[in-house]
Amino acid sequence: MRISGKEKISKELTKMGNGVTKQIYNEENPNIEIPVRSLSNVEFDSETKTISLGEQISKRYLFNVAHAKKFMQTMMVASFCKELLDHEVHASIREAYYSLKRTIGDSNENTFDEQKESDPVIVDLEVMLGTLREQLHLNADRSGVAAGEVVIKDRDDTIDMSKLGSGGWSIPSNVEDIDFKKVDAKFVLVAEKNATFDRLNEDKFWKKHDCVLIGAHGQAARGTKRLIHRLHYEANLPVYVFTDADAYGYYIYSVIKSGSINLAHASDDFATPKAKFLGLTMNDIEKYGLQKYTIRANESDLKRTNELKKYPWFKAKEWQEELDLMIKRKIKAEQEALAARHLKFVSDTYLPEKIKNKEFLP
Repeated sequence: MRISGKEKISKELTKMGNGVTKQIYNEENPNIEIPVRSLSNVEFDSETKTISLGEQISKRYLFNVAHAKKFMQTMMVASFCKELLDHEVHASIREAYYSLKRTIGDSNENTFDEQKESDPVIVDLEVMLGTLREQLHLNADRSGVAAGEVVIKDRDDTIDMSKLGSGGWSIPSNVEDIDFKKVDAKFVLVAEKNATFDRLNEDKFWKKHDCVLIGAHGQAARGTKRLIHRLHYEANLPVYVFTDADAYGYYIYSVIKSGSINLAHASDDFATPKAKFLGLTMNDIEKYGLQKYTIRANESDLKRTNELKKYPWFKAKEWQEELDLMIKRKIKAEQEALAARHLKFVSDTYLPEKIKNKEFLP
């Protein structure tokens, strides 16, 4: 069960610390329980259409050579997050790393050598507590942009996403405390690339078609996925995803829809199972005369496509046919290929036609 709210999370962190202290007083080997975050403990729920974490648990002990450093790191990160909550400040995950990095005593041993050590510990902590990193007041670099007839309250500022010029609203890492004051839209359109967002924003696609336009900048960051999730569930907006016609674009869609293995513990907060795939597809290449503007799929592309075919969340008949076509033709296509027709073709023809005719993949 997900917990939220500064006071509740602070109490859970205190409970965790008190538990370790009690073990020490009882002369036990101090340990903490952490859900296993590995492929072997990841499941696909065919009913909810989301990836979720299983029930396997591991223990991390202080008096264990293999665990001791990770145990120390986990307690340090937990203490740091408690301070953030108590002082009502936020920190980037990069700042967290530098705040906690130091040499231990007179040794040559550091608490953290690189950020790739602290980042997984942060994820361990959010899984242990049943909360989100953002609610621990830890943020990552922002990525993604949005535009539309949406007014939000972000801390003390009121932001109108329809009046932010060519750049749109830069989606922050943490969208937990944002309040939607006005959402005047019929759907959310997520574009894989910010370049596609720029084209659609310049053409005022969001205004002409009453939508919230989001540029994901490749694989959507946590803040972007969370914003999509909130717009769907809180504003009751259908979500359409527009990516390249390649295995990587299709996977970007699947992460927005069903979640990811790395975030299996938080699918309820980040996945949007009713999202629909709008394109680009193999059939679009024929339908819109893009045959001369495709790219030859290399061995890596084909290998990745074959991998997607095996994923439970790509088992739908329509997706199997799509992936088989890509393997057979050995081609892929980018969103920008639609510009070969004319620059505004994607805004004036392609997207409006597909949305009107409901030409979606599940």
